[in-house]
Amino acid sequence: MKTKVTLYWFRRDLRLCDNVALNAALNSPYPVLPIFIFDDTILNQLDDKKDRRVDYIHQALQAINQQLADNQTTLCTYKGIPIHIFKQLNAAYDIQAVYCNRDYEPQAIKRDTAIYDYFQSIGISFKAFKDQVIFDKSDILKADGTPYTVYTPYSHKWKELLRQKPYAGSQTNSHSFANFLKLTSLPIISLEALGFVKTAIRYSQPSLNEKLIADYHQHRDYPAKNATSRLGIAIRFGTISIRQCVKFAQQHNQTWLSELIWREFFMQILYHFPQVATQSFKPKYDLISWRNDVADFEKWCKGQTGYPLVDAGIRELNQTGFMHNRVRMVVASFLCKHLLIDWRWGEAYFASKLDDYDLAANNGNWQWVAGSGCDATPYFRVFNPQLQTDKFDKNQLYIKKWVPELDTPQYPPPMVDHAYARERALNSYRQALGSA
Repeated sequence: MKTKVTLYWFRRDLRLCDNVALNAALNSPYPVLPIFIFDDTILNQLDDKKDRRVDYIHQALQAINQQLADNQTTLCTYKGIPIHIFKQLNAAYDIQAVYCNRDYEPQAIKRDTAIYDYFQSIGISFKAFKDQVIFDKSDILKADGTPYTVYTPYSHKWKELLRQKPYAGSQTNSHSFANFLKLTSLPIISLEALGFVKTAIRYSQPSLNEKLIADYHQHRDYPAKNATSRLGIAIRFGTISIRQCVKFAQQHNQTWLSELIWREFFMQILYHFPQVATQSFKPKYDLISWRNDVADFEKWCKGQTGYPLVDAGIRELNQTGFMHNRVRMVVASFLCKHLLIDWRWGEAYFASKLDDYDLAANNGNWQWVAGSGCDATPYFRVFNPQLQTDKFDKNQLYIKKWVPELDTPQYPPPMVDHAYARERALNSYRQALGSA
């Protein structure tokens, strides 16, 4: 006779505390079997088998499994196509319901819809909850029922709604761990079995630094300072709760709160306008005649443009999986405007390298810089790397860290003149957009 269970499916919520769907599952009538699926559809897209993100997820799962082992249970990990894994689990257990937290990316929605349809066809509930955002889907709409496409009014509405409906935490306490299915502890599938290898990344339980967040607005634009939260990867994979972050931001820094709202703004844009994953939000921008010079793109990818701040940013990304946010804007602008290379090329490169890669934020920010997105920077705004250096890395501390050959014959001259590149970009944009 098969054991009756509630399945809990970990995805972008790799923690036991303040996890909405997990809390709901643990309050269901049946013992909870926690699972994680290494999705082949995603893994097969990763060319570099020394991927820091896979390693981070793996280490986070090990931490969860240790907590579960202390409570006489285990996390069951699988590798394959999720719907196939669920069919195997349905053959092994008498599944009463499946719980998970919602995902808003087009491919995730397609995957989840197919799984929902499968379980519905055999009379099993598939329940998805709001967890990785404060407000999702259609929680925030304009008076006419359409989604916001400009950040400022969206953020005002977001804050107003939060004041009206303060969210309740979803803390999972140790007593509810008794509701997990009792199983002998199992090891997490090894990185080697997944086809990946160890990297330099080290998972540790994320925490909020009060002084750093309190001073965030004063120092966040200076890349030589360690003055950003560095919580991007934790928020991306849910090793920290967004509710915990928002509550902390409300108490300590409104600028950081605004950054968290930008994240949700881009998520709801992707949800309501899924075409932005491959197309410009403003269709006219897809008429731009990009140069798309492969040799120029290679120089940009290697940090050999001759513009020190741009090169420092790319090298930081290539070596660490992180790039300072101010520098991301300069690096992205340089690709789109100075080199006239399609923003999608840069978006894909960042997607392959960033530890905190998130489709909605990456796409939203690239389109913001390119001018093609909703509420984007005007097309005629072209970041001047030298002025940005003078303003935010005056003593070149950040630059010299990543470009040690600066001021030597080994460092290349600028690959393109700024004034010339700016005028070329403006002409190309005007031509496509029909501006005078």
